[in-house]
Amino acid sequence: MTTPHPALLLSDRIAELLTDPEAVPSSWSSRPQWRQSLAHGAPGIALLHIERAATGRGPWEPVRAWLSVAARTPVTSGADSYLYYGAPALAHALACAAQARVGSYRQALAHLDRTVAADAVRRCDDALARIDRGDLPMLAEFDAIRGLTGIGVVLLRRDPGGEAIHRVLRCLARLADDVEHNGEALPGWWTPTGPSGKPDADRFPSGHANTGLAHGIAGPLALLALALRRGVEVDGQHEAIRTILAWLERWRDGHAWPYWITRAHLTDPDRRPLAPQRPSWCYGTAGLARAQQLAALAIGDPRLRHNAEHALAAALVDPKALAATTDLSACHGYAGLAHIAHRTAADALPSSAALLRPATALLLDTVHPPHTDPDEQAHRLLATTGPALLEGAAGTALTLLAPATGSTPATRWDACLLTA
Repeated sequence: MTTPHPALLLSDRIAELLTDPEAVPSSWSSRPQWRQSLAHGAPGIALLHIERAATGRGPWEPVRAWLSVAARTPVTSGADSYLYYGAPALAHALACAAQARVGSYRQALAHLDRTVAADAVRRCDDALARIDRGDLPMLAEFDAIRGLTGIGVVLLRRDPGGEAIHRVLRCLARLADDVEHNGEALPGWWTPTGPSGKPDADRFPSGHANTGLAHGIAGPLALLALALRRGVEVDGQHEAIRTILAWLERWRDGHAWPYWITRAHLTDPDRRPLAPQRPSWCYGTAGLARAQQLAALAIGDPRLRHNAEHALAAALVDPKALAATTDLSACHGYAGLAHIAHRTAADALPSSAALLRPATALLLDTVHPPHTDPDEQAHRLLATTGPALLEGAAGTALTLLAPATGSTPATRWDACLLTA
């Protein structure tokens, strides 16, 4: 049996401090998005306790308490809902709980399944109409956080044979078709805005092509690959995966990829957009490499698999890349990197795994250095980052669990990160 890493003590202590929703300061719980936000509020904290309960590290009482907070008000659906907020967020949390306790939350999940599927169909209709008009997409149409990719995560888990997930996959496959814009052929995921989703005439006067896993084309790539690995396939899926992979290969610079491509980069192929950057989940090598590894496994490409795994291994020992990583968060910090490195190593070729496993151990040491007091560190994290999943203490605690114990997540909670 693998000896747990001391970082597990930090994870445990954070969870203990987040046991009781009533003890959470009002400065967090009074925020409007608190009850339904997977990224910032109750559903995300529930995920931490669900995974702990499923693995025997904690009781089920905190799970029930946090899910009750999430369901205390009417659940948001429609255009204002997405994987990280509203009906899909609650559906993901409940699905994780139901995986550990088969048969639980059946009625609530049935209602959420219908809601999420209906919303997905409407979104797909809008996306296909936009494609037929020849317009450029907005990030929120297709990305992992707010778009069809994130909603597809829930559908793939809950109803992999259903029409809704097949429609989502068809829409995402269509993103790989070039779009003619102002007389120029652009990739179908080129957006007319900046990375914030808002117009940015100064920095992105002609829009951009986002590469990230959270907001860019790596998210659709990961979902298309995960679906294919589960036997869920639509026309054009293989071709779309290949097209996206070719685009990413075009812009790869060693073991890194730019966060985005602008028109200036298209017109000057020698222009390199990279500076030292963190290899994070949301943007950067960790998320991109995992997405490409999943794609390689889906289409059976050993060369691509090797390249993706070694890119991640190289990034995790690059001093400049690590220096750009400044926190412990799931989204863009050391705990998130440890989780992705651990997940990637589990699926890696032997030569890659031999590099990724010691890198994971070093990342855990960075999160929780030797002789660090876990109680003091947990209190400090909560005080400085809050309890959120993506950028706060709950996400740090959750992403530490699998790598610190050398295990596989029991509930596939990290499907919301598109890493599994």
